[in-house]
Amino acid sequence: MIAKEQARKRRHVRLRKKVSGSAGRPRLCVYKSLNHIYAQIIDDAKGRTIVSASTLDKDLKGEGGHKGNVAMAKKIGQVLASKAARAGVKQIVFDRGGYKYHGRVKALAEGAREGGLEF
Repeated sequence: MIAKEQARKRRHVRLRKKVSGSAGRPRLCVYKSLNHIYAQIIDDAKGRTIVSASTLDKDLKGEGGHKGNVAMAKKIGQVLASKAARAGVKQIVFDRGGYKYHGRVKALAEGAREGGLEF
């Protein structure tokens, strides 16, 4: 039997064959753990991260409560979108990281869309 994380990584590899970020449309990559959620916008052509945001950022330290819930994921999406706007990124491709488009991943994507990212 394959462990859940190994199955997710296998799905992510399959997804990455189709999804790639460029300078014009970088890739928004999502990773979630039990307690936190991480997102970064990556230019795969240059191999560098343009913008990143997570629940471990210093500007979110004052937020109380559990960091690994849907509300925080939506907030991370909005923070990432505002950072991306300052970096000049408007359009992206979404890489869900092998996770279902559901719950925290969906909330992060909706928060990013509300913040002004187009995908």
